[in-house]
Amino acid sequence: MAKKAFDVVIAGGGSTYTPGIVKMMLEHQEDFPLNSVTLYDNDGERQAVIGEALEILMKEEAPHIHFSYTTDPAEAFTGKDFCMAHIRVGKYAMRQLDERIPLKYGVVGQETCGPGGIAYGMRSITGMLEIIDYMVKYSPECWMLNYSNPAAIVAEACRVLRPDARVINICDMPVGTRRRMAYIVGKEYDDLDVRYFGLNHFGWWTSVKDKTTGEDYMPKLLEYVSENGYLTQKAIETQHMDESWQATHRKAKDLLALDPKFLPNTYLKYYLYPDYVVEHSDPNHTRADEVIEGREKEVFGAAREIIRKGTATGGEFTVDNHASFIVSLAKAIAYNTHEIMLCIVENKGAISNFDSDAMVEVPCVVGSNGPEAMCQGEIPTFERGMMQEQLAVEKLVVEAYVEKSYLKLWQALTLSKTVPSAGVAKQILDELIVANKEYWPELK
Repeated sequence: MAKKAFDVVIAGGGSTYTPGIVKMMLEHQEDFPLNSVTLYDNDGERQAVIGEALEILMKEEAPHIHFSYTTDPAEAFTGKDFCMAHIRVGKYAMRQLDERIPLKYGVVGQETCGPGGIAYGMRSITGMLEIIDYMVKYSPECWMLNYSNPAAIVAEACRVLRPDARVINICDMPVGTRRRMAYIVGKEYDDLDVRYFGLNHFGWWTSVKDKTTGEDYMPKLLEYVSENGYLTQKAIETQHMDESWQATHRKAKDLLALDPKFLPNTYLKYYLYPDYVVEHSDPNHTRADEVIEGREKEVFGAAREIIRKGTATGGEFTVDNHASFIVSLAKAIAYNTHEIMLCIVENKGAISNFDSDAMVEVPCVVGSNGPEAMCQGEIPTFERGMMQEQLAVEKLVVEAYVEKSYLKLWQALTLSKTVPSAGVAKQILDELIVANKEYWPELK
């Protein structure tokens, strides 16, 4: 019996990640067949470049799949089974400000962590609610697989403001680290069975074993990471990492030194070594600039080359390996596979000594009803203390958004481990308010 062919909308169709996701879905046509793919973006000009190039690619590689791109929500979201969402409200111009403004005050300037992440989160909530409402209105049975950043704040906003929507919040960062773990122990990504707990961009691996034999890889990984971080030559060669990412993976050895029992998420460097991060940052050339000069230029250059030639046979677009996680998640829901995957879900006792209503990132069994968190038991004092502080930041951001509260956003910034004092927090906040006047609610 032939499998059902699915209708998918990609929200954020003008993203540089869209071509890789489309290519990945084409590679999975035997186990996840598609009837249609629609791109949706509120920036029609940007999306048109990616859309026109993908239209050429789809005609050559999968002419049986209906492909379109649009700025009309009704056209985009009607009759869809899955919405894959990766939006960036304010695009890279605002990301530059998110990173540069805190650095002026000697504070970490990062896309998802600290003041920059809070600023981005305040913008993202509005954009996410908009596309969730479109999905619910036009395709109420549709599932949204959301990997828009900052995922922790977005997930908390979904819990508070759209609790009944069929939204699963996920992150590809643990996917990349798990791939590096596989390189270190000489295995493939799918060979590993992992356990993990934390908040998004804020967690720890507690177990890494061979899925088939049960062999424990933690001792080997702990030894390797204590000397090299997660950096491997294979990763450098195959993933074409920017130097800033190589430094991030290297820094994991210092994270492990402080907490040698578990393998750390690399984003913990922003909270545990903020002074180091600031010292190694250039306020005039941040990660946003690297992306604009690198990935942004490459992907849009490839798209324009496809349009110029009228063919995609030169392999200008490549498969995005992280996109395989999104396809696997869609398959788990569509076919009720009960695959174990890391998702961001309401705790409800999964971490037994942590807030029940916290949006935590833990292994989940995923089936047709969505993700079901697996019990991780109690966590130690150090990790729980860090998580408690960061959770309060995320909850205060969402409360500030809902209540339009200046005070609560000031409290959120003050409580962030990346910010040294309430005085510095206020200076940064006042500048961020001016920069985000087109995007944030007006705070009182």
